[in-house]
Amino acid sequence: MISIFVRLLVIVTCIGLLSDATFAQPPAPLDGRDGRDLALDQFRPKSMLQLELHETRRAKFPVVDVHFHGRIKLAPTPEALDDYVRIMDEQNIAASVSLDGHWGEEIDEHLSFLNGRHPGRFVTFANIDWQGAGRTEEPATWDCNQPDFAQRVVERLRDAERRGASGVKIFKQFGLGYRNADGPLIKIDDPRFDPIWQACGELGLPILIHVADPAAFFEPIDQRNERWEELNRHPEWSFYGPQWPRREELLRAFIAIVERHPQTVFIGAHVAGNAEDLRTVGAWLEKFPNLYVEIAARIAELGRQPYTSRKFFLDHADRILFGTDGPRSRERLYPHWRMLETWDEYFPYADELFPPQGLWNIDGLGLPDDVLRKVYHENACRIIPGVKALVDARLKMVEK
Repeated sequence: MISIFVRLLVIVTCIGLLSDATFAQPPAPLDGRDGRDLALDQFRPKSMLQLELHETRRAKFPVVDVHFHGRIKLAPTPEALDDYVRIMDEQNIAASVSLDGHWGEEIDEHLSFLNGRHPGRFVTFANIDWQGAGRTEEPATWDCNQPDFAQRVVERLRDAERRGASGVKIFKQFGLGYRNADGPLIKIDDPRFDPIWQACGELGLPILIHVADPAAFFEPIDQRNERWEELNRHPEWSFYGPQWPRREELLRAFIAIVERHPQTVFIGAHVAGNAEDLRTVGAWLEKFPNLYVEIAARIAELGRQPYTSRKFFLDHADRILFGTDGPRSRERLYPHWRMLETWDEYFPYADELFPPQGLWNIDGLGLPDDVLRKVYHENACRIIPGVKALVDARLKMVEK
């Protein structure tokens, strides 16, 4: 009797579960309609502001893009290069600085690729090979941990300068990737590498260096992080946690080498990695005449603080260079001209469904012509070897 009862109970329970599954309602969509909750990735706010619009489809003055990736981001085909040069012509970009020259014979190859079809439009920066033939999982085998590394790099940079390199690009792996022989990350101000920075000054090669990353990337990916949406899509971009140095530590180490090598020109990529704190960057520029900054991939930060940014540009007009981290499409270039040249308010910094950096719009800075000329090309002409000749030649060609 008990066995029959148990069997009946099991049958009834199964029927009930099947019934619940059959007639269960699907969860309500998180679309914000009819009082329902809204998922963050479904938020599509439409501004109700009626604002003046300036269609800036070309830079007002000739531009030098000092942060262009001619090897890493540009497809290695003549067609891709031709397409980019067409955009340069349309947008009034007189010259671009490729930061991917590598060194040795690769510099020859890269310059030949860029200037073979389009002479007079490009210069390139050399790169340092920190790992060399070392095994990835064994930092002790990396070239940067060998006793004569700095001296050999100096010789390679002398050779790069003879081959036509106009500077040196240091990527953010220096400080956030390369390791000492015993495992810890190499510190940016490690004195082992001082001969390299000194040699760059002696050779007249400016160093464009990427230090740190946006401030939010060093914070927990939680409800307080202003770049949560971006970091949720790219958690690998986060540098939060005990395995990483603090952002402030990286910036201090960078400024330490700037101070130790006053005869070497340093260009801080992405507003010296500190676009969220222009007061501090401004203080660095006032203290260290060998320091410059460029604005690549930071118009989202600059344009959301227009009063502070405009003052920063006016106060330090001789020390700011233009860059994009490109090649950029026409649509990604337009907001650069609009932010720098107009007083337009509250416009998108990227023509994408989700802005690539922060969920906000930007405002124009309305910079005067003399400041625009300095930022667009005059400062680059002054400190990057070979650039002035390219810009002067381009200006003569346009005048004809």
